[in-house]
Amino acid sequence: MDDRYRSARRWLIFSLLIAVAGLSPMAAASALHIPKIDRAGDDAAAITIDGALDDPAWARAEIVELAYENSPGDNIPAAVRTTARILYSEDALYIGFVVQDPEPDRIRAFLRDRDALYEDDFIGLQLDTFNDQRRAYEFFVNPVGAQADGIRENDADNGDNAWDGLWSSAARITASGYEAEMRIPFATLRFKGGTASRRWGLRFMRIRPRDYLYVYFNEPRERGASCDLCAMRTIEGFSDVKQGHNLEITPTLTFGQTQLRGANGGWVSPEGTQIDPGLDVSWAPTPNLTLNGTLTPDFSQVESDSAAIDLSSNFALFFPEKRPFFMESADYFNTPLEIVYTRQIADPDIGLRLTGRSGRQAYGVVVARDAATQILVPGILGSAFLTLDQTADAAIGRYRYDLDANASLGAIVTYRGGDDYRNAVAGIDGRWQSGAHRITGQWLRSDSRYPVGLRSDDAPAGNALSLNYAYGDSKWKANLGHTRISPGFTADLGFIGQVGFDKSVIGGGRTWYGVEGAKINSIAFYSDWDITHRYDGQLLERELEASVRIAGPLQSTLGIGALARVRFWNDRLFDERWGTLSLAATPLPGVKLGLQLRHGDQLDLLASRTGRVSEWQPTLLLDLGQGINVNLSYSAQSLRRDGGTAYDVAVLDGRFSWQFNPRQRLRLSVQGTQVERDTARYPVPIAARRRDLAAQLLYSYRINPRTGLFAGYSHGGYADDIQHSLTDLSRSVFLKLSYAWQP
Repeated sequence: MDDRYRSARRWLIFSLLIAVAGLSPMAAASALHIPKIDRAGDDAAAITIDGALDDPAWARAEIVELAYENSPGDNIPAAVRTTARILYSEDALYIGFVVQDPEPDRIRAFLRDRDALYEDDFIGLQLDTFNDQRRAYEFFVNPVGAQADGIRENDADNGDNAWDGLWSSAARITASGYEAEMRIPFATLRFKGGTASRRWGLRFMRIRPRDYLYVYFNEPRERGASCDLCAMRTIEGFSDVKQGHNLEITPTLTFGQTQLRGANGGWVSPEGTQIDPGLDVSWAPTPNLTLNGTLTPDFSQVESDSAAIDLSSNFALFFPEKRPFFMESADYFNTPLEIVYTRQIADPDIGLRLTGRSGRQAYGVVVARDAATQILVPGILGSAFLTLDQTADAAIGRYRYDLDANASLGAIVTYRGGDDYRNAVAGIDGRWQSGAHRITGQWLRSDSRYPVGLRSDDAPAGNALSLNYAYGDSKWKANLGHTRISPGFTADLGFIGQVGFDKSVIGGGRTWYGVEGAKINSIAFYSDWDITHRYDGQLLERELEASVRIAGPLQSTLGIGALARVRFWNDRLFDERWGTLSLAATPLPGVKLGLQLRHGDQLDLLASRTGRVSEWQPTLLLDLGQGINVNLSYSAQSLRRDGGTAYDVAVLDGRFSWQFNPRQRLRLSVQGTQVERDTARYPVPIAARRRDLAAQLLYSYRINPRTGLFAGYSHGGYADDIQHSLTDLSRSVFLKLSYAWQP
């Protein structure tokens, strides 16, 4: 390791420590008092959730104007009027919206599945029930009543629609715009216990997509601020609310059969018809504590992963978690390094989860018995998944203590063990934030034992360290980071595919906003430089990349980027350079087009030679009528070297859905991949062709997120050098019934 690298690393870590100088916290806004309606006076019963704010009780509500346009204007007066009304009874929060639009015929609203309304006009709120600017519930509804909800975690800087609450809403389009009503039971929320008056954070939000995407808030909000939830309005009240029994019991019953193509060409069903009962239980013994349990969960109704192939990387592909039991309250377990990746619990027979808060403390525990032990084996230049033929016990524990509104310390432990196998990880982490500045850090230690012969090292152990400083306001962004992971570090319940390296990164960018009425909404520039060394000092990668993103009319974006890097592979250093171009626009309501292009020099891993790569990825999102949606994406990549084409790759992912009404939906997904190689251009034996095709048809009838019927059919096929024509490989059917009971 040379002196220049040591100096750069020392300077980077030192910069993280001194970046706190001269910073001051944000000022708090005045609180808004929320009126209560008395059930004894029958006012609450007078509110019918039908989308019309004509009930007498609404006259007592606090009225809030969404008076600020945050995008594309920078906190300028909103061009259209939107008012929200808010009040509460002893068991629920009531929200009403009157949304005016001078052109109601241009309102974009389609019947959609839950959490799929984000291309439409919609209205809603964010609610921080602990008023700690860390985490907020989100509730949205579009003008025809489609719902969306989720959790926004400030540290993650994005929303997660995994959380599904039980709440009711309705909306209707009127001659002057639309109206909407919500009833959010307090049993759906988690907040501090006690009988004293509570203070929560609140933000009302309206999205109005036209030629530009207009965003309206009830309070000013700095665009690009690193603390999104800090600008929320404070509301107070709720001193005498009730959450009921806080118990939900959801039994499930699943019928399924899978058939595989046998050696003689016929269909066989190895396990016959399966009948699997299951049970999910959710109980909140206090307003700020939740216990969830599941027995033999079935995830057949979960939408399939997007089709993907990456020939430029030797690392395992990451796919997001989609299973409801693991997605809910997943933000409790987030840390700077991803040592919790619940898809590693592949086939649980039983699972328990406890999450809660008490004062300045937040904590979470997950335990599960997994019937399939899936392991991500990390490496310096690649990673891959392996499966042990045994069951395993998995446990995750997380604790966080908030020192104040700006700083917190945390600890996390993960463990998985089986026959002749164990993996344990423990560590601490911290966070500090004030205004536009944020510092995060984490240290971890792992200790493992694997069956003999599974890995080159049967008993690896190691450390992992991550430090990062980030600055972000409406104009400027900057980040400094350093990560070091030793060769023996393993996190079998996480997704850390590379070990045995030191990586440092420095980056920054600037955003320019157009003046009011300008065609160009914004121009954003970003660039970063990073360098990675192997644990023994060998250079693994040195990379410089830059991009420009321009936002304009028709909700359009134009992106131009470039990358140059030196990359270590097969005991040599290779140069890679390419440019990218991306386009996206919404030329008509319900029509969204996208295109990504890439061209340049890329390493062909199997041949250890560089070639000229060309890649294009068109996408189409189309809404037809009131409830038909088509989502198509295609990717084609070709690499030429040594006077010919080394490989051609094509990936198709198509999703078609028909939403008959808010409860019923029919969904068809079709995914196909094709890889063709010129075997003469490779020094090792390799297949010349591979094709895969999969289809899934699913009908769902849902009364609420956890009560409904699901019926589905899936089919898969393949072709290769031996099987030239596409041949059926597998087929399966399933039926699932579930009912959420709240005593």
